[in-house]
Amino acid sequence: MARNTARPLSPHLTIWKWGPHMATSILHRATGIALSVGGLAVLTWWLLALAGAGNGYTTFSRAAGHPLGILVLVGLSWSFFQHTLSGVRHLVMDIGSGFELKRNKSMAVATWIGSAVLTIALWAYILLVRA
Repeated sequence: MARNTARPLSPHLTIWKWGPHMATSILHRATGIALSVGGLAVLTWWLLALAGAGNGYTTFSRAAGHPLGILVLVGLSWSFFQHTLSGVRHLVMDIGSGFELKRNKSMAVATWIGSAVLTIALWAYILLVRA
């Protein structure tokens, strides 16, 4: 079989036009890594602070209440919501639905909007209602 040398053997990121569906798929992997590394580190620190004696929990609480700590926690909660909604998007695609380009793009954008709304709602509740 003759090969058309004008076309690449395998498509790669420089060939495809970037869209929200591609960015969401890559972001799904990035948020999974962020949750695995950052989330596990914060969870481990929190559990060790709870189990430890002395002022370990006080130190954790001060760090978590610091603006940088809140930024990390907001980022982790956004990563959680983004990863979860993107996972639901992938689940819908796994059952064979949502492959139409327009619907795929709109579902991708919906994960961004949904994760932002859920993160804002969670932190509004934490900072305003619980305070």
